[in-house]
Amino acid sequence: MATFTRKEIAEGIERLGQLAVESGIKIELILVGGALMVLRFRARESTRDVDVAIVAPAEVHKVRELARAVATEYGWPEDWLNDGAKGYLIGLSSGPIVLSAPGIEVRSPGTAQLLAMKLSAWRDDVDINDAARLLEEIEGGRDEIWREVERYLTPGNELKAQYAYADLWELRHGKN
Repeated sequence: MATFTRKEIAEGIERLGQLAVESGIKIELILVGGALMVLRFRARESTRDVDVAIVAPAEVHKVRELARAVATEYGWPEDWLNDGAKGYLIGLSSGPIVLSAPGIEVRSPGTAQLLAMKLSAWRDDVDINDAARLLEEIEGGRDEIWREVERYLTPGNELKAQYAYADLWELRHGKN
C-alpha cells in the first residue's frame, strides 16, 4: 500500500496545478483527512491517499483526469487524489489556505468541521489520534466546543460522534 509524505503530497498537488495551467483551468480543492493532518497539523508523517472535495472547476472529471495523469507520471495509485470523503463534509466552513501554486489553491475547512468529520468517521486509532490533535487546536469548554462541532456532523452518525467526543474529552481533560 502506497503512503504519501508531506513532500510527496505537496509535489503531487503542485504538479496537478501545473497540468491545470496547461489545460487552461484553475483548480480549487478543500483538503481533508490524513493529507491535511500531514500538511497543516503535522500530526503524522504520511497518509494513504489525498482526500479532497473539488470546488472548481465545475467539471470535476477534468480534475480527476489530471490527477490520473499525475499518478501515471509518478507511478502512484490512480486514486491517490480522491473525493470520497466529501460525504463527510456537511456544509463548508472557511479555513486557511494550505497550499497555493500556479493553477491550484487548496484550502482547509475550519478545525471544528474537521473534528466533526473525524468524530463522524471514528473508525480506528488514526481517527482517534487525529481527533485528539484537532481538539488541541480548538479553544473553549466541553459544551462550547461541542456546539461548534455538532452542526457539521454527518447525518446518521450524530450519536456515534457524541459518544466519541465524550470519550475523547474525558481522555484529554478528565470528567469535567
